[in-house]
Amino acid sequence: MSGIHARPLADLRERRTSIKWHRFPADVLPMSVAEMDFEIAPAVAQTAIDHLLRSDTGYLDSPGPLAEAFAEFASGAWGWQVDESRVHLATDVTVGVLETLRLAVPGVGGRVVLTPPVYAPFYEMVGEARAEAIEVPLREDAGWSLDLPAIERAFASGVDAFLLCNPHNPTGRSHSRESLAELARLAAQYDVLVVSDEVHAPLAHPGSPFTPFAVACTGAGARSVTVTSASKGWNLAALKCAVAVANDADSAAMLTRFPEELAARTSIIGLHANIAAYEAQTWLHQTIDRITDNYRLLVGELSIHLPEVRVVEPDAGYLVWLDFRAIGLGDDPAATLLADARVALNSGPTFGQGGHGFARMNIACDPATITEAVRRIAALVNARSPQAARTSVPA
Repeated sequence: MSGIHARPLADLRERRTSIKWHRFPADVLPMSVAEMDFEIAPAVAQTAIDHLLRSDTGYLDSPGPLAEAFAEFASGAWGWQVDESRVHLATDVTVGVLETLRLAVPGVGGRVVLTPPVYAPFYEMVGEARAEAIEVPLREDAGWSLDLPAIERAFASGVDAFLLCNPHNPTGRSHSRESLAELARLAAQYDVLVVSDEVHAPLAHPGSPFTPFAVACTGAGARSVTVTSASKGWNLAALKCAVAVANDADSAAMLTRFPEELAARTSIIGLHANIAAYEAQTWLHQTIDRITDNYRLLVGELSIHLPEVRVVEPDAGYLVWLDFRAIGLGDDPAATLLADARVALNSGPTFGQGGHGFARMNIACDPATITEAVRRIAALVNARSPQAARTSVPA
């Protein structure tokens, strides 16, 4: 059992001020917003404190030592040899993706391929870049994999960019090296820029290796940019620091046109916290162990109390995609569960095509929260279908 633990819910509500803890009334279990209930790595916290005590709170103009720290982590974790000269700062991953799209897409009339069900803000980013989102849904029947023939048809119709989510959010699936290599081949053939959001990659589960798109596309001639951060792996979202990495010469030239203010709007405390995070690998491994323990607990509780709910097993991260279609909670189970079971999950339909009947659950929490969530949901389902042959839910 991992040494990483979460505080009790009442304690977290008292100590934390983020929307996760104050968006809903106190009787709601908050399992939607993608932040961990765990304490952050002590070395990362101390680094932030040290820089604050030095009054080191000024502006940035480059990644500086973060480029080297990220390159060392990427090499050790994934065998990705990052060219440090091609690493740029961004305020966070969403900003890095958006600013890349603004450079790559010609605004009105531009077209960007998305693979729903996918991280809902992707649609907002494409809209802010004044482009059109072209949906090519994942293949649910093939383990939520990329539909490469359909992607090729979209590319052939004329698109500017492909927005890749790897590991995928909300399914948690890491795309295979083979499918990524074929995506790279297609992107090169049709001259489509691939922008890869890889923020959940440090949280790859044991036995589920992660392949960066930059590694899979080696030698294909594709243009691509990877955007990532320590924010998800080490729970540092509020510290506002990410990197955008150009994976080829053309993309490297493009990223030199990032607005100067992009670096200045990045947190200097966040930069140093990211550096410390990439060195805090023991904490990371313990956190992954805690998450995978929680996943096994979730599966066990569902098998007893809600066997009709299908779980998509994640390869990485702490977000779990749940299929409620068999228990009659409608197109948006999260809305029903919030209102009637007092459990807050993410709404499946907000992730685009393929999201109806699904919801996303955050399991980076105390095990007791998972147990309570499943039993609240089961109690609701039992109350709606009293004739169903179910295992009774303990009071």
